[in-house]
Amino acid sequence: MRFAWPFALLLLALVPIFALLYWRWLHRKRKYAMQYSSLSLIREAMPNNASWRRHLPFVLLLASLAALALGAARPQMIRDVSENQTSIILALDVSRSMCAVDVEPNRLTVAQAAARDFVVNQNGEAQIGIVAFAGTASVVVAPTTDTQVLVDAIDNFRTAFGTALGGAQLKALDAIAEVNDDVAPADIEAGSDGASVLDADEFQADIIVLLTDGANSSGPDPLAAAQAAADRRVRVFTIGFGTDEPTEMICGGTQIGVDEFGNGEFGSDGFGGDSFGGLTGSFGGGGGRGGAITGEPSQLLVIDEPVLQEIAAATGGEYFRAADAAQLVEVFRNLPTDFELAPEEVEVSVWFTAAGFVLLLSALALSLRFNRS
Repeated sequence: MRFAWPFALLLLALVPIFALLYWRWLHRKRKYAMQYSSLSLIREAMPNNASWRRHLPFVLLLASLAALALGAARPQMIRDVSENQTSIILALDVSRSMCAVDVEPNRLTVAQAAARDFVVNQNGEAQIGIVAFAGTASVVVAPTTDTQVLVDAIDNFRTAFGTALGGAQLKALDAIAEVNDDVAPADIEAGSDGASVLDADEFQADIIVLLTDGANSSGPDPLAAAQAAADRRVRVFTIGFGTDEPTEMICGGTQIGVDEFGNGEFGSDGFGGDSFGGLTGSFGGGGGRGGAITGEPSQLLVIDEPVLQEIAAATGGEYFRAADAAQLVEVFRNLPTDFELAPEEVEVSVWFTAAGFVLLLSALALSLRFNRS
């Protein structure tokens, strides 16, 4: 135990001083009583209380004084508390195929709801960052514990064309590097340092969660980016979201975002577009890895599960498949977090002060009870 104001402990010296004064007062009182010729008259006049009862109020008064002195010294105690060491980067696909309505009302709306619930349930214990990606990737929110900032960003996603799985991973690594000195920033061109997958206890506490409904169509190779994450001991957990059923795509008003010529932003203020259902079409998240956007709508909506599985395997993460809202919520709920016991200094002066006042009141009450006539 440590004391913030140790000089206040000098007040404890009053306890033995008052005890000595009390003893001398009792001794003097007894000596004065011996001067009477008839002790029987004194005994009859004195209250018929047990000896310990007469002294108990004063003992409680001394205990009260000691407790108040300790409280005035502001005692500090060290305790171990559970602390979340994980920074989680949510890399979320905002390509136009996320407007597919095979998951009602559309994939993006459901993904936003699941991500929002995940952020709120963390209660600010974990640092969370958000990367939004379509044809390019952008850090929308740097890692933070500010729940409201994260929720606002998620609610204001805008869609765009293309799917950059590699770029999303690299941007997520850069976001982690900002808060973890042990993680080097990713190069624009992802490369491999030849590292292999490490044991679980060798990984960084920080993780990347990559959610997509399609396949890579632009930017750095996603497997090379995965190797960059593995080199930095950062796990990537991949989520393939949506069904394999061909469907139309309907974007909500704030989800329309960037047009095919690149006008607008997919992670901005959420303004623009018409009401829900205002845009219907057959826009896809991308073709094969590194290829152009080609083919029928049913082909464009196919999740590139082999690549997502390879990304997870290369980085020590895990691949999940979610076809509806309930499955997606369950995936987010099972994401790993790294809790450690960390020492925390807590001031406990309030307990000593409260005990001091309780003892003082008890001494007063017992004194009135035992010494009433």
